[in-house]
Amino acid sequence: MKNNDWKERLNVVYSTNPDFQYERESTREPDILPKEKQLIKIQLDKKNRNGKKVTLITGFTGKEDDLQALGKLLKTKCGVGGSAKENEIIVQGDFRNKVLEILQKEGFAKAKIIG
Repeated sequence: MKNNDWKERLNVVYSTNPDFQYERESTREPDILPKEKQLIKIQLDKKNRNGKKVTLITGFTGKEDDLQALGKLLKTKCGVGGSAKENEIIVQGDFRNKVLEILQKEGFAKAKIIG
């Protein structure tokens, strides 16, 4: 039996063509770049955080699992909390220099501090 779930169909409500295939939304993993080629940006962020400082790491390209693992490593090495989601890592506090050192030791040669 065909899967005829209307929530998965895109751009077409009904077709009279018996051979018509509905477009399905696909979730594609981003292309994975080697660590040496990734341009990681490290910055201090205070916006919408009630004046508290966080170190924001952006520019990571890879799988969600790799992002989570890198976030966990950075939070553990800095000894603070944070989160890793939507291709950015948040580390509580101002740890820009320490995060840069850790990323360079891990092989991210193009990591740099912005601002």
